[in-house]
Amino acid sequence: MKNRKRVVLNIIAIMIALLIIFPIYILVLSAFKPNSEIFNLSLLPDFSILTFENFVQIFETDFFFRSMLNSLIISVTITIAALFFHSMSGYALAKLHFPGKKLIFGWFMSTMMIPFAVIMIPLFIIVRGMGILNSLWAVILPLLPNAYGIFLYRQFFLDIPESMLEAAKIDGLSHFGIFSKIYLPLSKSITVTLAITFFVTNWNTYLWPLIVTQKQDLWTIQVALANFKGEHTTAWNLILAGAVVAALPTVILFFVFQKYIREGIKTSGSKE
Repeated sequence: MKNRKRVVLNIIAIMIALLIIFPIYILVLSAFKPNSEIFNLSLLPDFSILTFENFVQIFETDFFFRSMLNSLIISVTITIAALFFHSMSGYALAKLHFPGKKLIFGWFMSTMMIPFAVIMIPLFIIVRGMGILNSLWAVILPLLPNAYGIFLYRQFFLDIPESMLEAAKIDGLSHFGIFSKIYLPLSKSITVTLAITFFVTNWNTYLWPLIVTQKQDLWTIQVALANFKGEHTTAWNLILAGAVVAALPTVILFFVFQKYIREGIKTSGSKE
């Protein structure tokens, strides 16, 4: 009975995996086709028409490589800054004692319930008032706060025994020393998981960069891909080739750090 159940579960898992992989297969296959063959429904590759010309063309455009660099700068900057501030916030909310701590944490969590569309216009007004419109800072600064990172760090730090904190205090460490020398190294799995999450999220962001960056040399990769669509025609071959290139960093990150992602998911359980 157990073996039969295991076989059924394996078959279901394989079917789900095939459903997930199928669109990726079509994306990669179509990226090598000329534009006239994109909507050919053949699922098997015809090697006589496959070409690298689409990839050559996207890198010959004036903005594609620059847009990848912009996305890289935005994603890396937000990831590093967010990890720094979120980890400190998570430590403070987990291990420090001060009035209104639960209220502050609840306020942080409440921000996760607010859709970005609700705060988009107020954010634009603030960015314009700061005089940073049409700059990479206009993209970076509003996307730094993220209650999800604070929540995960707090939950992880709550699982660390208080005895470790007390022993560090007896040894003469300050709270920053305890955080930087003990708690932060212990949270490597959570840090890697959040780093990948933040990088992928900001690498794929489209709407906010589209709103606050009107200059072509400030486009992100997702905005650049959208601009392969002309007024009368759409260069689907270039869009799909660009999408494959844009997906490569996130795929590489996942395969390199998948062990840490699994550990981060397992160790991010809640505790009060």
